Amino acid sequence: MDTLTKTAQLILGLDPGTAVTGWGVIEYRGDKSRLVAHGTIATSAKDPAHERLQQIYLGVLDVIDQYRPEVAAIEELFGGVNIKTALAVGQARGVIVLACAERGVTPSDYTPLRIKQAVVGYGRASKLQVQQMVKVLLALPKVPTPDHAADALGVAICHAHSQSVSNFLKAGTQETPMISSSSKSKRGIRP
Repeated sequence: MDTLTKTAQLILGLDPGTAVTGWGVIEYRGDKSRLVAHGTIATSAKDPAHERLQQIYLGVLDVIDQYRPEVAAIEELFGGVNIKTALAVGQARGVIVLACAERGVTPSDYTPLRIKQAVVGYGRASKLQVQQMVKVLLALPKVPTPDHAADALGVAICHAHSQSVSNFLKAGTQETPMISSSSKSKRGIRP
């Protein structure tokens, strides 16, 4: 195992929303993930939009300051929402990205399809299937609650798996030994 896979990385997963933004922090080491913390940042529909966005921004800053993640993984919008909802969630994503930038945390974006593929192995998995796999992959006794926090943990796991594949591919291209034609075994298979 190289030092990249032995070094623990804290990953902040975020599920943006104007009413509720879910967050989850995992520690990823090698091929193992461990839950550090999770929760939500809730705003009131009675508050003006600019105050709600400020609450989300300040809440994300608080989470970053408390847990000090190296990277953040943020769920992208999906196409099945109405324009008003898309604009509101887009604004929430904007203040989340700004909070990450202000603290020097590099954000990565993942589509719901990619998150489901990374966590469950099937891009059209249900929300319940994703949450059950979050429970399994983090070795938890039950599905994390509330739902938005469980979703955020799924985003963090997606990032961890994406990093793992990326590191594997990088290592494979850098460490591939040259095999000569004279190194065939008795069965004709190269080692």
